[in-house]
Amino acid sequence: MTTPVPQPGIMTISPYVGGKSKAGENQKVAKLSSNESPLGPSPKAVAAMEAVLTDAHRYPEGGSQLLIAAIAEMNKLDEARIVCGNGSDELISLLNTAYVGSGDEVLFTEHGFLMYAISSTAAGATPVKAPEIDRTADVDNLLKLVTDKTKIVFLANPNNPTGTYLPHSEVERLRAGLRDDILLVLDAAYAEYVTRDDYSAGAEMVEAHDNVVMTRTFSKIYGFAALRLGWAYCPPAVVDVLNRVRGPFNVNALAQAGGVEAVRDQAHIDKAREHNDKWLPILTQNFRGMGLGVTPSVGNFLLIDFEESGKPAAEAEQYLAGKGLLLRAVAGYGLPTCLRMTIGRDDENHAVIEALREFLGK
Repeated sequence: MTTPVPQPGIMTISPYVGGKSKAGENQKVAKLSSNESPLGPSPKAVAAMEAVLTDAHRYPEGGSQLLIAAIAEMNKLDEARIVCGNGSDELISLLNTAYVGSGDEVLFTEHGFLMYAISSTAAGATPVKAPEIDRTADVDNLLKLVTDKTKIVFLANPNNPTGTYLPHSEVERLRAGLRDDILLVLDAAYAEYVTRDDYSAGAEMVEAHDNVVMTRTFSKIYGFAALRLGWAYCPPAVVDVLNRVRGPFNVNALAQAGGVEAVRDQAHIDKAREHNDKWLPILTQNFRGMGLGVTPSVGNFLLIDFEESGKPAAEAEQYLAGKGLLLRAVAGYGLPTCLRMTIGRDDENHAVIEALREFLGK
């Protein structure tokens, strides 16, 4: 007997595994494994979503026009260049679906977001990883791997799970080194957390070039991870393509209504950023004081390296989970000696510090 056969390459994909959300039976946990906001969504956004529930029998507005207008207004962007999606994951997948196929190559860095490899392989292309330097994207290493088959270059900036970033000048140098028929996708999921003067999420590059796309998400600083909401800022031709391949109602009504209020609630965004700015140096200093390596991060998470501690990261993960503290193992990103920790609430952060001191005998 024969059975339906998937397209070549599909069965080579390792399914994406998200951060753990449960520990022991009925154990209270601090979920610090998925880079979610410890402050949650804006109360104004929650109220807007609750108001929509009575109309759950109605289809959402197919083009997310009110949401697009709010995003454009608050970010001072051209709304005609914005496409919304069911998380930025969907937009990444749609870009691969639309622009690559069998025989093509998709390029990204060695510790880049796992969805780049998954969605490019699903589209029939070959994923190619460029070496990083000090766990940071390197423009020269990326450009060395560009071939006639390269169709898309993904750059997570800042990068997950390392938390490192490239300054705007280096991103510009990367684009200048690419052919005009190669799409450069700037994945700026954590852009709202970055306060460095030399950083840009890339909107001005989108407006200046026909082969640059910027993707953004509401899953992080806006606290919308459960709603699955993202957006892309694109050249007009790419907007046209994405609107042809996306689903007709790809953004649900709750996400649209909540997103409008979330993007407008600047006070809530500022509060989330201030909390993150407070805890990044505190946690970094404490972990380094225990003899752990910490990669400098501009996101809402830290990459903690246990290589010099004498204890495996897997044992640390298990020990912390036993105390209800869930961090993310990142061996799947090529970082087997590391755990990634989301910046949590004050009590959660203190608990991780104390637990790691106990684990390491510090």
